[in-house]
Amino acid sequence: MTASSALTFASRKLRLTVNPRVGGTITSIIHRDSGLSVLGSVPWPVIDAPIESGAARDEPEWLTRYSGGWPLLFPNGGDPCTVDGVFHGFHGEASIAPWVASFSDNALILTRRFDTVPVEMQREFTIENDLLILREYLRMLGDRPIEAMWGHHPTLGSDLLAGPVEITTSARHVTVEATYDPPANPMLPGANGTWPLIAGKEGPVDLSKPQSPLASLAYLHDFDEAWIAVRRRDNAIAVALSWEAKRFPCAWLWCELGGTAEAPWHGRGNLIGIEPNTTRPGLGIEKAKASGGTLLRLHPGEELSAILRFHVFTPSGPVTAVDSTGRARLTA
Repeated sequence: MTASSALTFASRKLRLTVNPRVGGTITSIIHRDSGLSVLGSVPWPVIDAPIESGAARDEPEWLTRYSGGWPLLFPNGGDPCTVDGVFHGFHGEASIAPWVASFSDNALILTRRFDTVPVEMQREFTIENDLLILREYLRMLGDRPIEAMWGHHPTLGSDLLAGPVEITTSARHVTVEATYDPPANPMLPGANGTWPLIAGKEGPVDLSKPQSPLASLAYLHDFDEAWIAVRRRDNAIAVALSWEAKRFPCAWLWCELGGTAEAPWHGRGNLIGIEPNTTRPGLGIEKAKASGGTLLRLHPGEELSAILRFHVFTPSGPVTAVDSTGRARLTA
């Protein structure tokens, strides 16, 4: 099956929509018992066509294809840059290029041989009742090592953010991005803290209870069993994302809650990104390397894999842990 318009498949509990045509992005996840949607969308018309070069020149161009939802970031995350003579667009080729789609054994499979790096990747989506499982397999085809960033950009919104929320996580520490400081950022740029508290411009900020207006970027790190959960505080709906900390040792926490007045947002954003990644800061390969960030180094013939689990459910209280299957545990 060649790259096509959005594909939908479902279990008894979840309905998933994926767009292979633009980045293999998960555009919608619906909790079927409640009818509630948990992924966010953007407040502007989106071009449903890939960027043919595989490289968005800047963030505004990338946003023309960004529908919200859950893109994959590879081989770059953040700012565009040129590395070893190759231009890597904003948030990387994987997020805006077409993928080849097929179905096998109740799984949706997406594959792509990248143009900007000599890498082939396969992504396998399966649903087990109320749990989405995403497995990824990466194969390095080049004859010399390369450096890259590999991460995910799950963007929460819609019904999940229709009321106040609580974020819980197994991360021990948080670091605020030093170079991102819009007017609606309450945190001190570059501050370090113990989750959920971080130094703010007018006193400590509790990141577990984000409030509008807010525009911010921070990095969660020092995980054991890596997970983040977001629960609507009226217990209408919740999600829990878990992954292997050895593959993605940090998670970017991006909040856009009516905090950006500039185009194309115009104060209309209502999104929270919980984004496992190999690398911080999230400023592209070049700046990450210059600041001492740890990049993913791929060697000839190397094969890597990753698995992420996304639980969508009706909670009965705060999420305190995620079990080995990827399902949330709640306060007794």
